[in-house]
Amino acid sequence: MAKYPGINYAFRPSSYWDAPNPSTAILRNVTGENRRKIITGSLRDGNVDELPPALLQDEADEGTRDRLGQIHPSFLGGEFLPGYLSGEVEIARICLQSTTCDVITLRARPTPGGIAYRVEDEYEGEFTLPFAVSAQPLTLGEIIQQFEQGRLNELDAAGGLALGYNNLNAEGDEYENLRHFTVISSTLYRQLEEHFEYVFEDWVTQACAERDGVAREEGGEP
Repeated sequence: MAKYPGINYAFRPSSYWDAPNPSTAILRNVTGENRRKIITGSLRDGNVDELPPALLQDEADEGTRDRLGQIHPSFLGGEFLPGYLSGEVEIARICLQSTTCDVITLRARPTPGGIAYRVEDEYEGEFTLPFAVSAQPLTLGEIIQQFEQGRLNELDAAGGLALGYNNLNAEGDEYENLRHFTVISSTLYRQLEEHFEYVFEDWVTQACAERDGVAREEGGEP
């Protein structure tokens, strides 16, 4: 795992269930990516009370999904994630800048054996994680490993959950166009997105250098 300056990789939240602020309490289990953005903007502007109650629900009902889908397919991103198990909360997510703004969620729930983790997407994918259970909340460094070493079992691409979707799409697109294709964020681990922004920048730089080097060796223009 690469480490970047200014990031506290030892950070560990005291709990996944005690929200550090009201914004986190409202947002953390909202499945829809665009609904989260709407709520975030309203929290910032101080008018969240003016939003329709249906937009504030963790999981949108069928009527709300229908209305969102009429705006644009991207407004359905995250809205078809599986329901939450008892006591389960989202601790981080991947959002892909695809037409339907696909979302992959990392969740935690309390069990007799400790904190159990699972990853879900909107297509009934099966995932493997390096940390399936832990005695206490994971550090930021360990959450990063969940994404870098975790994988969608049927995804045949290198890079784990972090870079796998970029690498898969790079087969038909330019690396530069995929710089912002994958976004990894968390309401609890505030520096998670910052870390992966460095990772994606490095990915583009290294992939382009390798591509251009191959082109030069073959006698073409990079």
